[in-house]
Parts: sequence; C-alpha cells; structure tokens
Amino acid sequence: MTISYEEITNLKFTGTQVAYYVICKRKLWLFSKGLSYESESEFVELGKLLDERAFKREKEEVEWGENPVKIDFLTGEEGLVVHEVKHSPKLEEAHVLQVKYYLWFLEKSGVKVSHGIIHYPKQRKVLRVELTQEDRKVIVEALENIQKVLLEEKPPEVIKKPYCKKCAYYEFCYG
Repeated sequence: MTISYEEITNLKFTGTQVAYYVICKRKLWLFSKGLSYESESEFVELGKLLDERAFKREKEEVEWGENPVKIDFLTGEEGLVVHEVKHSPKLEEAHVLQVKYYLWFLEKSGVKVSHGIIHYPKQRKVLRVELTQEDRKVIVEALENIQKVLLEEKPPEVIKKPYCKKCAYYEFCYG
C-alpha cells in the first residue's frame, strides 16, 4: 500500500516515536502499542530527573493542541528556537531527527522556527540543529516507515545493538 504525500504529512507521531524509529523499530512498535516498561527503567528515571532539574526557569513543556508533539521548551532569541534536553549524546542521531521532526512539524503548522538546540547538561554539550531541504525528505520517509512498522501485526525481530542492555525493553526482548 502506497501512502500519498498528503497522508504522510497528516500522520501524527510523538517525538519519542520518531527517535525510537532511529534507535530500534521493535522498541517503536512495542512503545506505540502501549507495551511500556519505561516506568521500570532506571535509565528512563535518570533522564526524567535530569529533565526536571535542567533549565527549570526556561522549561515549560509546549504542546500543540491535540497533536502529540511535546517540545521541552521554546525561546525567541533568534526567531523561535526549539530546545530539547537529553541525558546523553550516545543516541545523538535519534535526538537530532526528533528535533528536526519538531522543526518540520512546526513549519507544517505555519509556525516560523529558526532552529533547534539539543542540550546535554551532564556533558555540558550543546548541539545546534538546522532543518534542510534534504531533512524534509528524510522526515517524510521516516514517517512513512514508522506508519509501516506500526501496521505490522507482530513486533519486528530483535536486532542486537550496543545499547540494548540499557533499554527498558531489554528483559522483554532477551528474557
């Protein structure tokens, strides 16, 4: 089944789903089907603690009506800037796509956004994220592929990755 461009751009996913698409398709499927073990993960708890403590003054999670997009916080120093706070840069590729998805989503919603910034407070690292024309194609392709993964009846097979042991779904996949 082919999905039209308009149908793809109307698909609404969370930033977490977009990041999980990069990290692990199986995790994406399990999370999206409501099989969440994240409340039991010490790594997820650590991330939540960092999320609560970093940028206390600036942070006010931004939601867009009934859309599932939740951005950590926005500022307006160089036009509207999307900010995301992450625990570790180990999954940076996924974090970058997540922020680009937010930039793309806001652009599609008619909001003029300058760029994004990913903060890794523990490492004192800041990463500026721009949305290019090529990124727009990558995001549309990712959304189409996310939809395909979610339409599968069973979760994708386990693919061993270096970070599996720290995943909230580790016991589910390997137990």
